[in-house]
Amino acid sequence: MAGLAKNRPRASSQMQHRPMPDIAPDPLQELLARLRDARDAAAQDPFGDPVLLIALAISRRIDEGMLDLDGIAALVQRLSDLAATERATRLAAYVGLGHGTPDLPALAERLVRPDPEDSPIPFARYRALVETPRFAAVFTAHPTFSLPYETNQALARAASGEAFPEGLVHRPSAPTLAEEFRQAVAAIERGRDALDGLSAALLGAAKGIWGDRWTTLVPRPVLLASWVGYDTDGRTDIGWWDTLRLRLTMKRLQLERLHGQLAPLGDCAAALAARIGSALAAVEAQIAAVPERPEPALVERLAAEMVGRREAALTGTGPLLELFPVAIAAAPDDAARLALAVARGGLAAHGLSLAHTHVRLNAAQVHNAARQRLGFAAAPDDMAQRRTLLAQINGALAEVAPQPVDFGALLAEQASAARLMLICAQIVKHVDGSAPIRFLIAETETGYTLLAALWLARRFGVDHAVELSPLFETAEALDRGERVLEEALRSPHYRDYIRRHGRLCLQFGYSDSGRYIGQLAGSYLAERLKLRLVDLLRRHRLDGIEVVLFDTHGESVGRGGHPDGLADRLAYLSPPQARAALDRAGLRLREETAFQGGDGYLLFGTRALAEATIAGIAAHAFTPVGPVDDPVYQEADYVADFFATVRREMQALVADPGYAALLGAFGPGLLDPTGSRPAVRQSDGLGGPMRISHPSQLRAIPNNAILQQLGWMANSVHGLGIAATANPDAFNELREHSPRFRRALALAARAAACSDLGVLRAVVDTLDPGPWLDRAGFTRRPGRREALLGVAAAVDRLELDAPTRRLFRRLQADHLALRHAWPDLPAMPDRLVLLHALRLALIHRIWLLAVEMPDFSPRHGATRETLVLRILQLDVEPVLRLLEEIFPAAPGAVVDLDFHEPAPPREGLSYAREHAEIFRPMGRLFALLRGCGAAITHEVGAFG
Repeated sequence: MAGLAKNRPRASSQMQHRPMPDIAPDPLQELLARLRDARDAAAQDPFGDPVLLIALAISRRIDEGMLDLDGIAALVQRLSDLAATERATRLAAYVGLGHGTPDLPALAERLVRPDPEDSPIPFARYRALVETPRFAAVFTAHPTFSLPYETNQALARAASGEAFPEGLVHRPSAPTLAEEFRQAVAAIERGRDALDGLSAALLGAAKGIWGDRWTTLVPRPVLLASWVGYDTDGRTDIGWWDTLRLRLTMKRLQLERLHGQLAPLGDCAAALAARIGSALAAVEAQIAAVPERPEPALVERLAAEMVGRREAALTGTGPLLELFPVAIAAAPDDAARLALAVARGGLAAHGLSLAHTHVRLNAAQVHNAARQRLGFAAAPDDMAQRRTLLAQINGALAEVAPQPVDFGALLAEQASAARLMLICAQIVKHVDGSAPIRFLIAETETGYTLLAALWLARRFGVDHAVELSPLFETAEALDRGERVLEEALRSPHYRDYIRRHGRLCLQFGYSDSGRYIGQLAGSYLAERLKLRLVDLLRRHRLDGIEVVLFDTHGESVGRGGHPDGLADRLAYLSPPQARAALDRAGLRLREETAFQGGDGYLLFGTRALAEATIAGIAAHAFTPVGPVDDPVYQEADYVADFFATVRREMQALVADPGYAALLGAFGPGLLDPTGSRPAVRQSDGLGGPMRISHPSQLRAIPNNAILQQLGWMANSVHGLGIAATANPDAFNELREHSPRFRRALALAARAAACSDLGVLRAVVDTLDPGPWLDRAGFTRRPGRREALLGVAAAVDRLELDAPTRRLFRRLQADHLALRHAWPDLPAMPDRLVLLHALRLALIHRIWLLAVEMPDFSPRHGATRETLVLRILQLDVEPVLRLLEEIFPAAPGAVVDLDFHEPAPPREGLSYAREHAEIFRPMGRLFALLRGCGAAITHEVGAFG
């Protein structure tokens, strides 16, 4: 678009009228060169708009026949391939592949002999080091499957040293539950292989020091877990039968893995292999009996198989672990003994599953299930009734007795939380009772939630087998987390439950807190809560228990993923100060971290990547907690004020109507589906996507992804300018000397490298009818004036220009302040700016076609005007499907039939011209627009 903001001068005449060359041997390099010129000129011209200028240049090339849709497709493909290749390079560096990867044998040797000049540590101490779980990697299935699986694998192989092939498809298709599970299993299997390598190194180091005693060690310092197929928070596509089938499949995979490890060892492992073989046959029969739908007769058959084959299928690791000492004693050599010891470690660490099991649901579901059974009238969020409600649930806990559970109960149960607890009970009873099930509860904002969940667990007889874990994610939950735990810990029933398990499990989320108060402020609140845990547990005489801290961030900085490397990621999520405080209090710490969807699984995408990732985790987990000398903790008042300012500014931004207007202008139309859940609720009828009035109407990950696609990652950079300029000296002092502060700001630096005010300004200008009117006055192309006026009128009806312009000024002012305080803050690279400009040009072309839509009588509640507005919001694919019905492309079979009398002309029955000139080009442009979005995701490095 040539026009700029309303009442703003156009860019310099030199840039406006610079001719495009007639022949461009390399369109990409020519456009990049022109973009660099435009950005250089804009640096001297405060009214320049280089992004819109390049978008218009691309559009003109299309008009002049110098660039057609095939040429644009080739350009998008090339940009995507380049971005993917660079992403692979960053991925390799992230885990230290090829240089700096931790050496597992060397790590094990340092554990045996921390000081090379000293004697080895006592064997008992080494046993405690390697047999105590210290870290878990959790594979989750958030909607971040932003690549086709084949492309994802090519990216992983490129990070591992292969060339990235050209021409692969980069746009994803929404995965099914089965596909999510398949991808998770592939990543977990590579992770388990890497863990076997870690076990072999730990056993090998012991073998050289303590003789045969090494064969008694059962290494399990790092665990794997998964909630893929078990996470029902916000999902309706996972039935209890799906959860059971997938959990049985994980059991089968573990048994197959064991069988494959033992089969080559011959006679010494024959008894083990035979027992595993019979268990496998039983589990296969059980899996075959799991129904695709919960019909009573089919569930009856399932129950017969689960109960009848229970003993043959094994329900715990004990019968197998008992056979290992005999097999090790009978092994012919150290190689066989090592193989057996490694296999035993994997079994002891993960039970009868390829990975530990995490289930998840929402606190409201727990409340509903308890209310149905106990008849409590008060709402958990009613502060006036909170004390009464807590007294009531404590009374219920004192009286509850376990009831029998069968598969019929699953058929009859309607409450989601009760049904999930029931399937946990059946898994413990019939699948595997040797490993606890983590029961994650999202949006826990009162201690009543934990007590109600404990009541359900006792009611169904599984309080010994499920680890209740609240999720603190929203700013309110992180603020009130200490009070939530205090309310629960005042209950003697909950304290006894914690003591019986020997651990307290907590989960910290980053997506929601990050999008509402900013990623940096969210991280600060999470660390503050972790530090307050020490005093809380001491007050309730829970010294000596294990504290499990599970951080469910993502790989994108918008979801709390640290950009600098795996070591920084782990240190950022678990700051040394928090680890040291727990250590001083005598509390054992187990850290857990999420690897989310397609983005997270990439870190386990090949054997080499998985080994590097596990090596990095092990190096972190075994790093001793030493004195913390970080000035950020000596400047506690300044740091508290800094993050409070970031939080205040981000909250004000979220409340700004312009922010919702910007997020909803194109909304999910910019995004291909990357998961099973819709990004935003839909309106009734055919009115298209609901107009977003508040960011809460979007899910967290699509919210972040839209910011990436708009070229402004507000949730990671906004508010920093005001906070930094309040005390620039202190800001720069901590940025220079504080590792903790510097790691936090690294997120903002990466977000700034993916953000550009010029890109955002171009988006805001596109939503303003003024520049479209300017362009209508400027054009000399026949017919274009009317189309531009049509777009201007349609854009005016969206009424987005005023709120988005006010919002832009808010963002601009804060960012100018940040660049003043932080002059070397990174800027968006030219190639990413070009992608945004190209995508904007495609949006403009779609809009110009939209106003060429022929008029029609209202159909299914839709009018021409409503469909044009939906296309402006990029709700293109549903509109095109409706237009195909309203305007059929061909007259149909009537043309070829004989109706036995003279026929009139069949004109008017076909809209071939509209399809050829409007609808099909619009569909192709929209596909290319989404292709640009996929390339932008590569450039950013993760989705959402």
